[in-house]
Amino acid sequence: MPGYDKTPSPAPPDGERDARPPVSEEAFLHIDGVSCRFGATEAVRDVTFSVEAGTIFGLVGSDGAGKSTLLRMAATMLKPASGRIRIGGKDVVTQKAEAKALIGYMPQRFGLYQDLTVEENIDFFMNIFGIKGTERKARKALYLGFSNLLPFTDRQAGNLSGGMKQKLGLACVLVHEPKLLILDEPTNGVDPVSRQEFWEILEKMREKGVTILVSTAYLDEGERCDRLGLMHRAALLETATPAEIRSRFENLEEAIIHRMQEADGEPAHDTFKL
Repeated sequence: MPGYDKTPSPAPPDGERDARPPVSEEAFLHIDGVSCRFGATEAVRDVTFSVEAGTIFGLVGSDGAGKSTLLRMAATMLKPASGRIRIGGKDVVTQKAEAKALIGYMPQRFGLYQDLTVEENIDFFMNIFGIKGTERKARKALYLGFSNLLPFTDRQAGNLSGGMKQKLGLACVLVHEPKLLILDEPTNGVDPVSRQEFWEILEKMREKGVTILVSTAYLDEGERCDRLGLMHRAALLETATPAEIRSRFENLEEAIIHRMQEADGEPAHDTFKL
């Protein structure tokens, strides 16, 4: 993981586990005591939180904090070394196929086919999920319409702007109508207007009852989440609403940097883009 500090973090003090956020039994996504290692590197350590159905939960934090690894475990791409993840009551390890059917996962580098058109890309994903007939036509119109891509159906994906590629990627993830969207920094490097449009799509999906777990490097996007989880050095430092996190500070950036300073016992570097 680029930027990950391999210096082991100090062991949590006695009783810290008891201070972890409770896992709501009514939530759609449960992450309970999850850890992951890559050799000697501790990528995720004892992370616990839950995400209520129909809400947006954002992961923010320092570079290399373990956010992508945690999302990959939630998306069934990596097996946790310890702990448990449940999606809609399905365990991602022991009921992987059932859990995976509920998920739409968009990694940082989503696999669009650059030499295929917008329409051919979305057709390819609908073929994978076996979507046929009138339902196929309706979903294509719906999700390309959501993404403002209907005027560009004949354009090759490789000729789209960065923002349009991300919106096409999201449309392809949405065609099988997942209950949980897992998005890893989906707007990284995208222009401000396209980021705004992308988040408008996410908020529409939330209104439709879709649960969203998203990591972001942009704290203005963090403000749009219902709850945030702050990760630093493989650990989850805090979960709260954006307003609660910044309640004693001028803005969310200042609050998060202060919280990381507390965890490190020394000044933290500003690794966020506003």
